[in-house]
Amino acid sequence: MKRWLTTEEEAMNFQSSRRRGEDGVAMVIDFLLSNARLVLGVGGAALLGIATLAVKRLIERAGRAADDEKVEQKMAESWEELSLVSASPTLIRKGIEGVVMKHVAKATRQQKADLCRQPQTSSLEVQSKPESKSKRLQLCVLSLQELLQQYYHTRAALAPREVLRAQSLALDICTEIQGFLHSRHPDMPLGEMNLGGSLLDDLQVVSADHACLLVPVQLEASLWRLIPGEETLLTHPLHWMVRRVNLEYFPRGRSYWDRYLVGGYLSAEALVSMFSKAVMETINWPSISSTLDCLVRPVLGGPDLRLEIRPGNENEGTESSDQAIFISMLPLLREGDVVLTAQPELTSPWVNAWHLCLYPWETQRLAQLDTADDGCRRRTLKLLKAVCRLNPALRPLKAAPLANLILHLSDSEGNWSQSSLDVRFQHCITELIGYLEQGALHSYFKPAVNLLSGLSEDQVDQMGFMLYCAVSEPEILLI
Repeated sequence: MKRWLTTEEEAMNFQSSRRRGEDGVAMVIDFLLSNARLVLGVGGAALLGIATLAVKRLIERAGRAADDEKVEQKMAESWEELSLVSASPTLIRKGIEGVVMKHVAKATRQQKADLCRQPQTSSLEVQSKPESKSKRLQLCVLSLQELLQQYYHTRAALAPREVLRAQSLALDICTEIQGFLHSRHPDMPLGEMNLGGSLLDDLQVVSADHACLLVPVQLEASLWRLIPGEETLLTHPLHWMVRRVNLEYFPRGRSYWDRYLVGGYLSAEALVSMFSKAVMETINWPSISSTLDCLVRPVLGGPDLRLEIRPGNENEGTESSDQAIFISMLPLLREGDVVLTAQPELTSPWVNAWHLCLYPWETQRLAQLDTADDGCRRRTLKLLKAVCRLNPALRPLKAAPLANLILHLSDSEGNWSQSSLDVRFQHCITELIGYLEQGALHSYFKPAVNLLSGLSEDQVDQMGFMLYCAVSEPEILLI
């Protein structure tokens, strides 16, 4: 188990390493950052993180300079960059500039003295440094626009072959489940099952590892009424309810779904429980596995309906067999453009509540905007999703807040051309910092919904710190 060092222990490490040449600045920065949030708070730690990046540039420039005059010139340039960064009104209000500058100035003086005492490094030693430096060197050579394009093609965009393989497996499972339900429960009024979600909409990033199987539940229009969340006792705009109506003319039992009524409402939790028993616990998965030549098994014990699929024979040790694909069964109701999903993990503890899915609206709106001006909104969204998925500090940020961030920004910013991808990416970072400071990012279609409400205070601190550092060095998000 990792043990956090006390301030005294960190200080001892810091003092003992000041005489280690180049390692000195690393220990200075590590010491400052490890204790910044304890002493300065989130805003101060964020500024300190950016300040130390400026110090790094200062030291690198000073080390490369040939004479004292050039050293002073490079130092002035670095401190000008630092002064621009520290001009944030929010951080100024916190009153921490003096503390930050004192620590940075002290670290700079010490490192400059260490550099003067350090012997010249031979070219042979430079060549023998690990290849891990190459990525940093590459970041210095390429522009942000080029880095984003490279990151998109290597991380965000999926290979067509990988997508087709995942879709094919998901469709095979869809056919098996629908055939089983038709044979075992022929009277169950279900629509045609199909695939949905990010895999189908080309919004999945990093790897094609999950898919969504939509299971349309068909209701009699004269027997059921969908009630908006604001009109229910829950008063939550995303928690809708489905009421059984006209009981005086069509008594209970007339509809197939009456058996899942709880208090006069169709229970999403009861419906999910039924599908879990009828599909997850009943289908002969080993038989289906042999038919499809892959390992298929239900993921039991959770509130959702999920299957794990491992293509090929696991004993072969092939690359494809290592990539698991998770398929989620999602019962849903449709009425016009309203889509309600049975997701108890989102509506708990209300057993009767259905979740209003805004994903179709958000995806359609982004596609319409990009089609109208040949914009880069969807590409920006995929870049942000990949960055958040691969960065541990940003991982709690899911697709919905990022999509709504871009939709809000589209209302105030009209230039979304492909050539402005780098500008829009940086703009998204600064806007996201503002939302995290406020503690709220409201849904584009349902302003009463705060899409950041599920984040803990510590998660917000970690994300804010990382994004503040990325303001001056956005490349650190693309490593």
